[in-house]
Amino acid sequence: MRFDLTTLNLVLAIADTRSITRGAERESLALAAASKRLSDLEARLGVVLFDRRARGVEPTEAGRALLRHIRTLNASLHALESEVVEFSRGIKGHLRVVANASAIAEHLPADLAAFATAHPGIRVSLEELTSAEVQDAVAEGRADAGIFIAPVREPALDCRPYREGELAILVPRGHVLARKAAQRFDALLDFDIVGLHAGAAAHEQMLQRALALGRPLNARMQVHGFDAIAQLVEAGLGVAVLPAVVARRFAKVFRVQPLALQEDWARRQYLIAVKAQPVLPPPIRHFIDSLSPTGETA
Repeated sequence: MRFDLTTLNLVLAIADTRSITRGAERESLALAAASKRLSDLEARLGVVLFDRRARGVEPTEAGRALLRHIRTLNASLHALESEVVEFSRGIKGHLRVVANASAIAEHLPADLAAFATAHPGIRVSLEELTSAEVQDAVAEGRADAGIFIAPVREPALDCRPYREGELAILVPRGHVLARKAAQRFDALLDFDIVGLHAGAAAHEQMLQRALALGRPLNARMQVHGFDAIAQLVEAGLGVAVLPAVVARRFAKVFRVQPLALQEDWARRQYLIAVKAQPVLPPPIRHFIDSLSPTGETA
């Protein structure tokens, strides 16, 4: 079944204005033509898209489902237009990069800046996802490259070492754990934990270690963003495990104190991945070579 954009935009206009008449006016269509387009579409789909009421029209469940897809389609078309127009302005490529929060906080900004300087004709868009979501996005072709914490769960990926990171503990200043410069992970299990949302690499690591110790992980608060974690720790609502670079940075801003995490899993390997293919497009190859200059495959 094929759809034309004029009819789909008409459906969106009718939903926005709650009126077939005003929707037709917005799309510069005669009322009779708009009504016929809508009735023809409903007949082809075999569903009613709008309930006609005295005070206007209201989308049915089927109508709301179609509207979600129309809005997604319009957003994709807008992104497509913006990206293609950029080529007329000298852009030679566009890379969609996804990375987990720790990689963005620890290493990626400086490396992206260096890449942008070396390759001004390649535009990079960046999205934050969990490590598992990063792998899915690259494997499914929704992203060109991804940076995440090992292990690799997607066999369709070609992965190379990127950088190493280190986790640290963050506690409020004056906290009982701050009597030592370093602590084992099991010492944290006596306290509430503030961390990133479920699915984040650090959260999953802590959950696995707590299970191995036979103790619960009291994940009292889970948030999006390291800034929120630091503020909650400062307020005395728990302790946290986060990248050491970030912990040291926050110690200069908030009343918090970083401690070394005495665990072998505190050191983590970041990987950069692309979908396995015989020949990489030049923009992706330049990006991989820039961030993984050794060219080693993990």
